[in-house]
Amino acid sequence: MHLVPADRAGHRTIDGHRVCEAIAAIGDTGHVRTWAERFSLLADPGRLALLLALHRAGPLAVTDLAVATGMRDPAVSQALRLLRTAGVVAGDKDGRVVRYRLVDDSMRPLLDECAAGEHQEPTAAVG
Repeated sequence: MHLVPADRAGHRTIDGHRVCEAIAAIGDTGHVRTWAERFSLLADPGRLALLLALHRAGPLAVTDLAVATGMRDPAVSQALRLLRTAGVVAGDKDGRVVRYRLVDDSMRPLLDECAAGEHQEPTAAVG
C-alpha cells in the first residue's frame, strides 16, 4: 500500500487504489525528469537523424553525418555538442578527424523501435 504524499493528502480521490498504483508507476520524480530529458533529445528531427545514423552505421565524422542527414556541418556540430553534453554520444579523435559514436545504451531500444517503424506512421493513443 502506498501513501499519498503529504502535500496531496487532503485531496479527494475517486479511485484511491488506482491513485496509489499511479504514484508507484510514476516513481522517483528525478528518474522521470531524466527520461523526459532523454526524450527531448529525440524530439528534434535533426538530432534523431544523427542518433539513428550513429546507431546503425557506427562511428562517423561530422562531415559524413552532414552528408547522411542532409544537415550542414555547423548544425551537425551543434547537435553533437548537445548530445555529447547529455552523455549520449562521445567523440574519438583520430588525427584531425573526430568520429562520434552512441554511448548511451538506454537509447538503443528507442532507436531500434524508431528504425523498425520507419515505414509506418506512429499511431495515436486511444483512451
